Amino acid sequence: MKFAAFETSTEWCSVALWIDGEIRSQEERAGNRHGELALPMLDRLAAAAGISLADLDAVAFGAGPGSFTGLRIACGVTQGIAFARGLPVIGVSSLEALAEESGAPRVVACLDARMREVYYAAIEKSGGRWQELIPAQCVGPASVKLPTGEGWTGCGNGFAVYGSMGMAKVMADIHPSAVAVARLAAARFAAGEGVDAALAVPVYVRDKVALTVEERNSR
Repeated sequence: MKFAAFETSTEWCSVALWIDGEIRSQEERAGNRHGELALPMLDRLAAAAGISLADLDAVAFGAGPGSFTGLRIACGVTQGIAFARGLPVIGVSSLEALAEESGAPRVVACLDARMREVYYAAIEKSGGRWQELIPAQCVGPASVKLPTGEGWTGCGNGFAVYGSMGMAKVMADIHPSAVAVARLAAARFAAGEGVDAALAVPVYVRDKVALTVEERNSR
């Protein structure tokens, strides 16, 4: 199976190409240039692998939560490729991709959501899949509730911005990657879980894009 994977939920623009179990990838700290970087990255990966986009069997993307603009870019690029070729798509949680990238089995995944909030979830790997013990949510750092039990690792830039938040072990420099998205999507595609491109949607978790002037002044 051959499929592309995109992850643009953070400041990183990350693209991967899965070819029968082999993964090729490129990523770059993009700022706000995700839209101009993603497709050229895929074109370079495909050219290096000796294939074209017409050879793809599916497309996966980091569905969020994360940057609203980044999520829309990943979803839009995925739909553009998939619609044109009638390919199935899968959206992968950016927090699961973050956990997968860490290599730890029990993860409190935490991304800076701006506006003095974080996106976070407590997830652990069981039977080769990630299971949420605390579902993805957007809260203030002081409201982050840690899971019970031992062996939890805090991962993501939420910890870089707001500190350990009570976690004993933190990997603040880990970010969701297209490689992680591809790894997670591969088993789901193999299980027939791909959906029509029209059903590909970002998972925002939070609806609000910015604070009002009054809210900024009151904090």
